[in-house]
Parts: sequence; C-alpha cells; structure tokens
Amino acid sequence: MLVAGVDSSTQSTKVLLCRAEDGAVVGQASAPHPDGTEADPERWWQALTAAGDGLLGRAGAVGVAAQQHGMIVLDEAGQVIRPALLWNDMRSAPQAAALIAEMGGPEQWARRTGLVPRASFTVTKLRWLAEQEPDAAARTAQVLLPHDWLTWRLAGGLAEAATDRGDASGTGYFSPAEGTWLPDTAEAALGKPVRLPRVAAPAEIVARTPAGAALSAGTGDNMGAALGLGLNAGEVVVSIGTSGTAYAVAATPAADPSGAVAGFADATGRFLPLVATVNAARVLVVTARMLGTDIEGLSRLALEAPPGAGGLVLLPYLDGERTPDRPDASGVLRGLTGSNTTAQNLARAAVEAVLCSLADAVDHLAGSGIVPERVILIGGAARSEAVRRIAPMIFGVPTAVPQPAEYVALGAARQAAWAACRPSGQPPGWRRPADAEYRAEPCPQVRARYAALRDDTADWHETLGRT
Repeated sequence: MLVAGVDSSTQSTKVLLCRAEDGAVVGQASAPHPDGTEADPERWWQALTAAGDGLLGRAGAVGVAAQQHGMIVLDEAGQVIRPALLWNDMRSAPQAAALIAEMGGPEQWARRTGLVPRASFTVTKLRWLAEQEPDAAARTAQVLLPHDWLTWRLAGGLAEAATDRGDASGTGYFSPAEGTWLPDTAEAALGKPVRLPRVAAPAEIVARTPAGAALSAGTGDNMGAALGLGLNAGEVVVSIGTSGTAYAVAATPAADPSGAVAGFADATGRFLPLVATVNAARVLVVTARMLGTDIEGLSRLALEAPPGAGGLVLLPYLDGERTPDRPDASGVLRGLTGSNTTAQNLARAAVEAVLCSLADAVDHLAGSGIVPERVILIGGAARSEAVRRIAPMIFGVPTAVPQPAEYVALGAARQAAWAACRPSGQPPGWRRPADAEYRAEPCPQVRARYAALRDDTADWHETLGRT
C-alpha cells in the first residue's frame, strides 16, 4: 500500500508518496506559496493540487501536516471570509496583552491552555479580527487551522471538518491536558460563539477523498516532524527554517506561566513542549545578502572566523521576536572595532546568533523536565556546514544531523499509514534515516556575550513597543 504525506508550510507545499510498511519514499513533488504574513487559503489548495498531481491519486491514505496557528474564518456557507492570518503575523500583539489581562493572567492561561497568548497564536488573531474587522467577525461561523481546511478540501468539502489534538493545542482555546476545546475562550476572543472542528483520535480516519483514499486526522508541522523523526526521550529537536523551534516529547503536559514554553500536544497522544522563535534561517539569508554571497558562501566565511567572531555579537531579532516576547524588536550588532569588521566575523556572528537564540529556547525546556542528551538539528539551515560544526559549541551537547528529508511530510505519511493499517496499535516503526553526529568543545563565553546583549536591550525594545 502507498500513502501520501503533505507538508503545507509557509513557503510551499511538499507531497511525499511512501510505502506504508517501511516509509520508503517512492515519489515526491513541491509547489511554492506566496510570501507574506497572510494568504488566501485557495493558493494553498492550488499548490497542493499541483504538487499532488500524479501522487495523491496513487495513495490509499493521505495525511496533511501544515503550519500552526493560522486563522481561517469561514461563513455559514463554508466560504473563506478573508485571507488567513499566519503564525508570523505580529499585528495582534496588543490583543495578546489584553487577553492575558482580561482572562486571569498568565498563570491561568498556562493552566487552562498550556499557553500564554502571543501574537502568533490563533486566539489573539480572533480578537484582532473582532476589533479591526468587525464585519468579518460578525460573518464568521467557523474557525479552522490550515491543516484542517486542507483535509476538509481533500474530502470534497462534504465531511465534517476535523482536527487533531496536536494542532488544536496551538490555538489558545484548547486544553492539552483534557484534550478538549475551550469554546468559551474562543467566544471571548471573537465576541460571539463559533464552530470549531471535531478533535479526532491520533490514528482515526476522519473522511475519504472522492476517489476513496482514507484521510487521517492530520496535525501541525512541528508534530508532523516529531512523528517523522520518531523522536525519543532525551532528544531535543532544533529546527532552523522559516521559524526556529526547539521541542521534545513528554509524558505530561507543560504549563509555563512565563509563556516561553508552549505546552502543545503531539500527534500520538503524548505532549510536545515547544519553544519557538520568529527569526531563524532568514537571518542567515539576510546576512549573506549583505555580504554579497549566498548561504554556502556565508558558511565558508563563518568557518574562517574564530569562535566569538572577534568580539562581534548579533542579536538576530530582525522581524520582532516571539521568544523572548519582543514583537517590536529589531536586530542589534555590538562590538564593532576597526579590526574586527570583516566578512568572516560578521558571517560567524550571524550563525552564532541564530544558534544562541535557539540554545536559549532549549534552556527554557528544562522547566518542563527536558534534559537534552543530544540535539537533533533539522530545517533548511541544517544543511549549512557552519551551522553543523558550530552547533555543538553553542548547545553544549552532541548534535546529530539526519539525512536531509521532508520530515513534516514524512510524519504526515506515517500518520496516514497508522490510520489505514493499524489504528488500534502504535505508529508503524519506520526507521529514521542515518545521521551525522557533530561534537565540539562548548564555548560558554559566546553564549555569555550573547546573553548580555539580549538582556541589555530588553528595556530599549520595550520602549520601542510603547512608541
């Protein structure tokens, strides 16, 4: 039997066709998405149709994983009312602060939802819609996440919309501990009751395509990657893509009142405490452009510089930041002298900055009982040799880099195989591709200088947010 996994990310749709018994990839394709912080969901459907041409029709089961937090609002007829607001849209930061104040403070939010509202989460976008586009809010009858909507479209729009506990746990109106929606929270954010998709079991078939292929519940992109990797205890995934994330599987739900750790559920019935950053691989792209080179050139330059980049320290908050919560922040470069302003040092400072930001994210997971024995590095930036070699210096533990693969789509395919072939058991035991392990002496002084810059700019960034 063949199964298909879909990854509908910020940048593109990827489709993998895999053998259900062992996960071997027998076909794959992709199609791009438009850039931006909001998007017409129809463009995702067009990309899925293009990427899935010749692949989806061969699959006996299909799973969809997609970018988390996106807000798709539908009217009573099931029509999209406005472009979806995406995870990287920061305009709802004032609404996030208001929701925290209105509904019991951060401790109450963390206890009920596993989250403290940030501009990324769906609940804050609902409040923004109510305040800024009241006519659209008044027409809103149902709210879906990107993977929910795509699964519903694959079913021809005829079945009841469904989601899974993993993606639902990123909305801000779901209880991961109880596995249920909190409809009163969604209503308080939007100002009116709203329908939410049914929460399906991890290995459930939620619908079928018009051609008869089974549709699994689907999940969020981070949950899909964890499933695709077959994540084990003691392993922390650090993904450096459009966003940066650090996460691990856990047996118990997380509730961090600081808001740094998002207490997500995973796609298997466990939990997935996660810390996300807005700034990740794009920092390297922008720095490479400044230096008149590409990512490979940036990597070569960075490896020519010493640890610490000759004293240059970059705070990589180019597009605001989610962790720490600085939506109005900007980047800062400290330590410039007449002798250290070289292309090599600037390249090294950019790589170290992204890794230090994500090492901070890994540190936040300690409060959820996560003690990393090694880091698994994935995402587009993991292809950079500089990122691979410098990572263990910053993280302080061995860093494994699996063979490049579309792990989100692979996880979606694995879920589809689980639902179609063994719904009462465990996910199929697909073998993780071999990885390369990197080791190096830790460089605590690099992290110390980064932490000093991060902390010294906190008040300045807060002032920017008030002006």
